[in-house]
Amino acid sequence: MQVVNGRGVVASPATYTVDEVAALLGISRGMAYAFVNDGVIPAKRIGRRWVVARAAFHAWLNESDNLPKAG
Repeated sequence: MQVVNGRGVVASPATYTVDEVAALLGISRGMAYAFVNDGVIPAKRIGRRWVVARAAFHAWLNESDNLPKAG
């Protein structure tokens, strides 16, 4: 998703939703929420909503030791 500010500049938001993370990883929404709740995917709870900081997500993704194992 991209956001256009008042000056017409396109910027990416600083966070992903859990649904966006699920799509990026090619996993189900339920699995993404399970990983967030278990602390596997770095996320913060803001009120009733989970947000995933883009920088933290990409740092986590680049660390292959952090990725869940299949099966």
